[in-house]
Amino acid sequence: MNAPAITILSFGRFERGFLEKISEVVMQEYNCTVTIKEAHVDISEYYDPVRRQYNGNKLLNEVASLNIAGNSKTIGLFSVDLFIPILTFIFGQAQLGGRSAIASQYRLSNERYGMPVDENLLLQRFAKEVIHELGHTLGLIHCHTPTCVMRSSTYVEDIDQKEAQLCAKCRDELIKI
Repeated sequence: MNAPAITILSFGRFERGFLEKISEVVMQEYNCTVTIKEAHVDISEYYDPVRRQYNGNKLLNEVASLNIAGNSKTIGLFSVDLFIPILTFIFGQAQLGGRSAIASQYRLSNERYGMPVDENLLLQRFAKEVIHELGHTLGLIHCHTPTCVMRSSTYVEDIDQKEAQLCAKCRDELIKI
């Protein structure tokens, strides 16, 4: 596999240091160049007032419309609560084998669950989610290896049980793609 260029689009208020740490983890896992850019889009039209959440399908399409560079991959980072019609909430979403993905830190912070703030844990969770969604853009599907970053995550505890890396099987699969 030729390592694609990856662009991280920051939608919202993320500290530069936080984004740089996410970028470093992605760079290490996929052995690629990563660029961080800020993006400004009025996402209010993607808000569903009945659900009080943002439509992940529509946001993914918005990010996809901003990705115009060749074989590059783009992931949009958000701080809002995401959903797709068939699920109560999602941490992120991607075009399988496509060029775009999204991820949100909204449901990844400890304080959302009545626990003390832990910025390091938030960073770890978000990095895993970003690596996971980018894996989908690279053609990887969900893995059954418990510690693989490509394992499906329904709850934040599922993310905590995974590593921030691909398992050997997924890494081999990635080489074949």
